[in-house]
Amino acid sequence: MASSSCPVEPTPPPWESLPPEITAAILHKLGAVEILMTAVRVCPTWWRVSKEYPSIWRCINMQDSNVLRPVLLVKMCRRAVDLSQGQLTEININGFGTHDMILYISQRSSQLKRLQLVNCRGISFAYVVEAITNFPLLEELHLQQLDCMIRVNGIETIAISCPLLKLLSLCDRKKKSMNFNNLVLYDAPGFVCEKRAEAIAENMPGLCQLQLIGSKLTDVGLKAILCGCPNLVSLDLRGCFNVFTCADVEHMCLERIKDLKLPHDSMDGYDFGADDSDDSDDSDDYGYGYGYDCDFDSHGRHDDDEHYFGRDYDDGYHDPDDVVIYDNEYAYENY
Repeated sequence: MASSSCPVEPTPPPWESLPPEITAAILHKLGAVEILMTAVRVCPTWWRVSKEYPSIWRCINMQDSNVLRPVLLVKMCRRAVDLSQGQLTEININGFGTHDMILYISQRSSQLKRLQLVNCRGISFAYVVEAITNFPLLEELHLQQLDCMIRVNGIETIAISCPLLKLLSLCDRKKKSMNFNNLVLYDAPGFVCEKRAEAIAENMPGLCQLQLIGSKLTDVGLKAILCGCPNLVSLDLRGCFNVFTCADVEHMCLERIKDLKLPHDSMDGYDFGADDSDDSDDSDDYGYGYGYDCDFDSHGRHDDDEHYFGRDYDDGYHDPDDVVIYDNEYAYENY
């Protein structure tokens, strides 16, 4: 009589037996998109660790790679913020975003210390400022190649809201632009840049690093910054061709600033370049041509800011069929 054989249980893959802390460290290295779209499908253990260890989500880096739809990236960003459980300290977003998304982040991330927004064509400066008022611990702020005017009263609000700010990096990206070392930069009115410089000098005395790529500030604004920011050790003036007409201002910079990038220095190492795919005239964004003190609320929001979202973004938190972000184990098991 033939003996019946019991089915052999499959050996679980070795990564399932790792301590959860090790698994969390591995997942952290993958990045938000890879975790939410791929890693949670690997096994129930990885799915559970991704939900139970907010340390994975303390730093979120997300970039539009032209593979995923922007609305999906927005949903994933919100999900990553939720999983951080209020422990988010650094977020870097490149190439996507909406007004609602940046406000959603701000309402759940009071511990944030570093914010970087690059080429976020769906987010106006007014909403960035409104969000930043909820980041009292912010130490680094990078606003690069935004399709909106960086306004003076918004800078003042940021200074008041973020007393610990040590690094500020600003660069407009508008379609009325100049080209410097193959980088398209907005040719902002000179007096607006002067007003920005004055606002930085008067309200941000604790700055240690400042980047003003492509600004049209003059020696007057630069001298105000040097006098108003005594702790400044790093200053990036690449593309700022209106400075150093006075020898004494140039001497002040060379004497005081340890890490100084001059107007004609190479743009090597500047990773925030953007294309120039839209040649439309966006002059209405400038508040009657002034860029400050024209129909703004207390956060620097202009009356016209509501109209702009960028390339067919909607404001929403849709749930399209191609979104794969598992909220429960049943969803994982039925994948």
